[in-house]
Amino acid sequence: MIRCIALAFCIVAGVASAQMAELSQGGPIDVTARDRIEWHQNDQLVIARGAARAVRGGVTIDANLLLARYRPRGGAPPEARPPSEGPGGASEIWRLEAEGNVVITTATDRGEADHAVYDLDEAVIVLRGRKLRLTSPDNVLTARDSVEYWPQKPMAVARGDAVVVTKDGKRVRADVLVAYFREAPTEPVAAPRPQPTRGAGAGAPGQGSNLEKVEAYGRVEIRTAEEVIRGDGGVYTPPNGLARLLGNVRIVRGDNVLTGCEVIVNMDTGISRLIACPNEPVRGVIVPSQNQNLPGPGALAR
Repeated sequence: MIRCIALAFCIVAGVASAQMAELSQGGPIDVTARDRIEWHQNDQLVIARGAARAVRGGVTIDANLLLARYRPRGGAPPEARPPSEGPGGASEIWRLEAEGNVVITTATDRGEADHAVYDLDEAVIVLRGRKLRLTSPDNVLTARDSVEYWPQKPMAVARGDAVVVTKDGKRVRADVLVAYFREAPTEPVAAPRPQPTRGAGAGAPGQGSNLEKVEAYGRVEIRTAEEVIRGDGGVYTPPNGLARLLGNVRIVRGDNVLTGCEVIVNMDTGISRLIACPNEPVRGVIVPSQNQNLPGPGALAR
């Protein structure tokens, strides 16, 4: 028989500054499951199986399987805790693990993965698996290997073929991307928003953290409507639309190719300013029929 069970237990941790950190604030976490919830007292573990969900304030974690690891509050040794004491009372959760079809949602943001670990001591959520995705109102961040979300910063680190796409279609790709966000409003959220369809894009409802800066490391690629720009590393600041790439810079527009040591790209206007290496001029291969919009002489500098 399918049954739904609900438990509430308290956690104690520092107050966080971003929506997805709400689970680390004091207060009850409601855990429900379609199949069953197991309480392993000796292991200090609660397991929720089948359409499992953990909710605290405006944050919801959905997965096939949820594990909540708890310990005596304040670091008291296990032997000092009465055997009858459950996962509430004088206990605190220090780690949440989610397995299978993981979706983490707030009023504004949505994270998707096969596996997720929320370490409350370190205040970091680590997403792993296929089709890793962190969606905010103005951008989508994806990666092959992992996405770390540090809500108290607030920042995210995407590793392995990492890509950030803004809502207006600008795209930055690199081996590693570090995204910094402006802090979300601190007003309390009345209730979790309805779960959007899986795979929803950047059009998620709400107005939350905006992308402030993206640092890119290793095989960086920026795509605009006109160009593909590559380099060894760089920084993109969406508020002013500027991207700066350094090291082995290469600009490709159609059959035209320009190379140099540094480029500053205005992602809003599409204008690029290519800077030469020391003692080495900017080099380029220009196809006459495709040079209408290439950077003019005033746009190239040493």
